[in-house]
Order: sequence, then structure tokens, then C-alpha cells
Amino acid sequence: MKLRVTARAAKSAGIALTAGMLAVSLAACSSDNNSGASSESTAGGAGATTGDTGAAGASGGAAASQGGAAGSGAAASQPAGSAADTAAGGGAVAGSGATITVWADELRAKPLTDIAKKFEADTGAKVVIQQKDFGKITNDFIAQAPTGKGPDIIVTAHDGLGKMVQNGVVAPLELGDKASQFQDVTIKAMTYNGKVYGLPYAVENIALVRNTALAPDKPKDFDDAVATGQKLVKDGKAKFPFLVQQDAKGGDPYHMYPFQTSFGAPVFASTPDGGFDPKKLTMNSPEGVKFAQWLAKQGKAGVFKGTISQDIAKDAFAKGQSPYIVTGPWNAPDFEKAGIKFTIEDVPSAGGQPAKPFVGVQGFFVSAKSKNALLANSFVLDYLSTEQVQLDLYKSGGRAPALKSAFDKIKSDPVVAQFGAVGAKGTPQPNIPAMDAVWSDWGTTELAIIQGKGDPKALWDKMCASIESKIAAG
Repeated sequence: MKLRVTARAAKSAGIALTAGMLAVSLAACSSDNNSGASSESTAGGAGATTGDTGAAGASGGAAASQGGAAGSGAAASQPAGSAADTAAGGGAVAGSGATITVWADELRAKPLTDIAKKFEADTGAKVVIQQKDFGKITNDFIAQAPTGKGPDIIVTAHDGLGKMVQNGVVAPLELGDKASQFQDVTIKAMTYNGKVYGLPYAVENIALVRNTALAPDKPKDFDDAVATGQKLVKDGKAKFPFLVQQDAKGGDPYHMYPFQTSFGAPVFASTPDGGFDPKKLTMNSPEGVKFAQWLAKQGKAGVFKGTISQDIAKDAFAKGQSPYIVTGPWNAPDFEKAGIKFTIEDVPSAGGQPAKPFVGVQGFFVSAKSKNALLANSFVLDYLSTEQVQLDLYKSGGRAPALKSAFDKIKSDPVVAQFGAVGAKGTPQPNIPAMDAVWSDWGTTELAIIQGKGDPKALWDKMCASIESKIAAG
């Protein structure tokens, strides 16, 4: 068995390879070591089952939750440009006897174990897959990586990237030409301070889901949609004109965000490299105030209500009680089971500009503390970036692949393809630590405005001042 590793993986691992180091022979590996490599991959750990968390709002969670996962590993053949098979008098850089550990949730543990077998057969190394609760991976990784007890690779959402970089636990990835093979929004999501840190594989976002039996035509804008919905309610054919979920205590700025962007009021200003500037809260603007005033009108008219929870909104749409709902792919299976005929399209603009939802991206990150960085980078860059693996990952969770060619292959799945098309035009949820200071004030203020608990401008201005104060305080 012979170690093969690309120059890209070596560069990502921060290793300057000589020809001798690149050409590593593992001819001395024992037959016992080789024969046992595949069987040693394990989905160890308690493996708590994680559900979709895409509906998270003011508590700080965007829809960066469950991406797809399944896999055969069949297409993870070694790419061209790999190392030669013999070394000029040097020992192995890595390979036989080396172990890399991957943290993944239940959905991804099985497919990663499958592709790990191919990697083990090619390198003689061992890959240990440990199941973790998806929602806890980022914080546990930040806590354990500095102690040397953390994994070499994690599977998680992009929105925690800033905190991982800030804590020095994640290493940049040298994607090189591979970057152009992924959807632009996914590379932006994996970028922090101008450097790419993650290999994206799945995209998730909300969109407008339209009941085509109640509303056969695509609405021109939000007002058009509401007019159609209100007529259906008046005629006794619907109960709700337009559904957007709200938490009774914390609101839901995540689901409201497309409308806010249509007024030209994104949360933070963009930086030249496509990131976000935590010092420029751009929703603290006249455009933000206009959105707040519009939100108050919708509350007064009964279009938006603080009593419409996630479950209420989902159940009402599944029962055919509304022509429209703003939601994500996690609810689509229930609509299909209920026999609702629907299509998925852009959230209608309320402020005249395109309504852009937050986009959550899941991907693979390599630990900056990995003792086998070369192997870890090779596994991520050479094995997990192929079209077939990305397609296999899509099959379990039903999320749009980040790789363009893989996304093209799944367009026969209308739900994933339509959500993915909307997401491609969206904006990554900010991956900067400052977002932690935003969610609570943002959600409770929007809820108060909808419920008519004060002047919308005054409430919005107070919210922005509070958020800026929290960011400044660190």
C-alpha cells in the first residue's frame, strides 16, 4: 500500500515538500496493517440524532443545519498529480500507523465511513469517524482542539468560522482552481479575512413556497402576493394570506431577513474581499427604518402575527390554509405527504430590491492543531471534493450540493433544485463573531414592532444602538 498525496494538500498543511518527501514508499507496511485498515474505520460515540435546525432564528441559528449525506466512496479515485510511489531514502511523511479523526453527526457518519475505507486502502492510514451532535460540534471543537484532544477534521456549518479562526483552531485550505468549481456563495461563506478555510458541500436556505392550487401564478411582489392571499381568505378558501413564522418571545429575524434586504438594509456592510465588516451595522440606516415601518404596517394589517409559530405555520400550509409560506427544505417532505401541490421561488420583494435570504453552508474544516495535517488535507481536498462524493452526501439530507457539477446532476429533484436556485442568489449568513451580539435584540425588536408595542423608528434605533454597544464591548 502506498501513500499518495497531492501538492495542494501539502500546501494546505503548511508543508514544503521536496521530491523525496512527496515520493513516499509504504512498501514496508505489513500485510496485517493493510488488511485491517478498512475495518478500523468506526462510527464511534453515542451518536445523538440531530434534527434540522434550519428554522432557528433569534437564538442565533441560521439555517446552517443538516446538509445531505450518504455515500459509496466509489468516485474517490486518486486524482492526477499525486505523489510518486518511492522515496529517495526518506521515511514516511504519514501513512501506515497514522490516524486521523473526523467529527460528524449521524447523517454524515455512514457516508464518511464509506469514503474513509477508500482513503485507508490508498494510504494505509486509519480514519476514525466519531459521531457528535451537529449543533455542538463547533463549540466542542473550539474547546478541545487547543488541548490536543480534538479531531483532525470536523463537519459543521460555516457560521461559526469566525469564532474558530479567532480561537486559532482551524487551518486555511488551499483550494486553488477547485474554488471555481463550487457555487460562489459557498466559497464566500467559507472565507474569512480573505482566506478560505472550509471545503463546502451543501447549501441551505429559505424561499417562498407557493400552493399552486390556491395561487396558480407567481406573485409580482409582496403586495401582489398578499392581495391574492387576502382575497382567498375573504372567499373562504384560505385562513392565512401569507405565512412567516415567529417565535412568541424572540421573533424570527432569520425568516424576515429576505424582506429586510429588499429594502436595502443588510445586517453588516460588505468588505472588499466579500466578507462582513462588524464595525458597520448597515441596518442602522434610513433603509432599515423603512423596513421597520413596513413591518409595523404588516402587523397592524394582520399579515404578520407574533402567534404564528414554526409548527403552526407548517401545519397551516400543509392543510391548504394559505397560498404562501416562507420556509426551508426541512418542511417540504411534510407538504408532499399532505398532498399539497407546490413550487418554490424567490421571496417576493417588499422594498423594491431583490429579497435575499441568508444562506447556510455546510462543509469540512481541518484543525490547525492536527498532528497529521498532510493526511487530513489530502482526505478533504482529494477525496471529499469529487462530484460523486458530493452527490452521495446530498442523498441523505436532501440539501443542494455546493459543487456546481453535482448541483447540475440533481436538478431532476425539483425541491432541492428550486431551493438551490434561490440560495445561489442569496447571501451567506455572516460568519463573523459579531453576529452573536445581533440576534437577540433583532428578534425581540421585530416582534415588538409587529405587535405594535411602540413607534417602529424609535424601536429600531434603540435596537441598533444596543447591538453596536454590545459589539464594541466585545
